[in-house]
Amino acid sequence: MPASVSVFASPNSWIESDAVAQCHQVAALDGMRHVAGMPDLHPGKGAPIGAAMLSTVLYPLLVGSDIGCGIAVFPIALKKVVPERLAARFPDLDVPVGPDGLGTVGRGNHFVELARVDSIVDAAHASRLGLAAGDLVLIVHSGSRGLGERILRAHTELHGAGPAPDPAAYLAAHDEAVRWGSRNRRLLAERVADALGAQPTEPVIDQCHNLAEVVDGAYLHRKGAAPGDGRDVLIAGTRGTPSYVVAAHSGPDAGWSVAHGAGRKMSRADALRRGKAKHTVEELRRTPVGSLVVCGDRQLLFEEAPTAYKKIEQVIADLTAHDLATPVAVTVPVVTYKTADHDRKRARV
Repeated sequence: MPASVSVFASPNSWIESDAVAQCHQVAALDGMRHVAGMPDLHPGKGAPIGAAMLSTVLYPLLVGSDIGCGIAVFPIALKKVVPERLAARFPDLDVPVGPDGLGTVGRGNHFVELARVDSIVDAAHASRLGLAAGDLVLIVHSGSRGLGERILRAHTELHGAGPAPDPAAYLAAHDEAVRWGSRNRRLLAERVADALGAQPTEPVIDQCHNLAEVVDGAYLHRKGAAPGDGRDVLIAGTRGTPSYVVAAHSGPDAGWSVAHGAGRKMSRADALRRGKAKHTVEELRRTPVGSLVVCGDRQLLFEEAPTAYKKIEQVIADLTAHDLATPVAVTVPVVTYKTADHDRKRARV
């Protein structure tokens, strides 16, 4: 008998039927107990993204290749904020400083963003995090890069989409990748802070949303779902919309998880096709909130356009309505780095 499936989204939310179908496909796997879909749920390769999946059997494919991917928030102090000047000073985060791409942000939806705390929703909680309106923060979204990919490939080459034959061995490698991802986020923040003339700081939030954990003797697979069991989480919007710091307090029905971002509503191919019909490259490099996007890959600019994503406000509203999280603070982008743009830097010289 298939496991139970719950999707924590309102009728107003954009949830593709293919994503729900993937949840039910996962629910039919051996040992599966429960699948929880978040309001940012969307289809993924082999498994839904924005889901927490509890099973007595460990399935590496449900975690995916970017083991340890997560979002960290670092306070940063700058004397003067001029987006154009700051964008030009971002380092090339495509160039690694260590093995397996250490110190690189990666492609896809990964980013490093200088953001401003726009408003405070829960003053007491924000104060405990050291956040106040007007503060600047670095938001870093990245994972374990080549290491996580190598771990999944080693499994799938022998076992495909099947379970891990030696869960302890997989978890040992997995845990290393989770630690690696966290260190990578810190290194990325250090590189950017140094380039902007600021002192590196410790993160006030650093939560992974691609991982497996042992919960009550079972394996909880999170694929694009942030830990929601009493932790503080940054739920990312898009390059042209706010992001939200929330206090997460979800229970077992939601897989002790919350959303990790706005969630895609268009495939990359659709976003590219529709974006080229509606926008120019320059329009996408300056967002509706006045922030700048550093991205030398024109295709990626269209694929990651704000219109390719769901409304972050609806995602937060759904989490609040289902009593999974409470908003604490709202941030808005100032400069978002996706990948180096050497042509624009040369043009400024």
